[in-house]
Amino acid sequence: MNGSAHPGTDTEQRVRLGQRLKATREYLGLSQQQVAERTGIVRSAVSDIERGMRKVEVMELQKLARLYRLPASYFLDEEEAADAGEHALAGLPRTGRPLSEGDRIEVAKFIQYLRARRQAEDEEADGPLPSQSPGRRA
Repeated sequence: MNGSAHPGTDTEQRVRLGQRLKATREYLGLSQQQVAERTGIVRSAVSDIERGMRKVEVMELQKLARLYRLPASYFLDEEEAADAGEHALAGLPRTGRPLSEGDRIEVAKFIQYLRARRQAEDEEADGPLPSQSPGRRA
């Protein structure tokens, strides 16, 4: 045994990483062949990585993350419900430098919009309010 406190952790991590890579690739509408052509990673290796059957080399993960325009940390996050957006936001200070002041203001406005939208979705998920009416209340 490798001394790990949780047997199968290595396999579980490979599977989780592969699932995130596959979900991202599919979300972007890319085939495994397109990923292979753009990264130089052979298609069969992309398939094996996505199925959790093969470990990912550091350079391969960097190529995939660059292609998918997400930080490698997102794919490595151990949390089941890792949020790609949070990882992207964590890298914003590095990527935000070349933005103009006006662009940074627009990014901040968009973040506020996304927060408001998320709050509205959460409230909607909690169910309707007891006495919702289209008119104003006094």
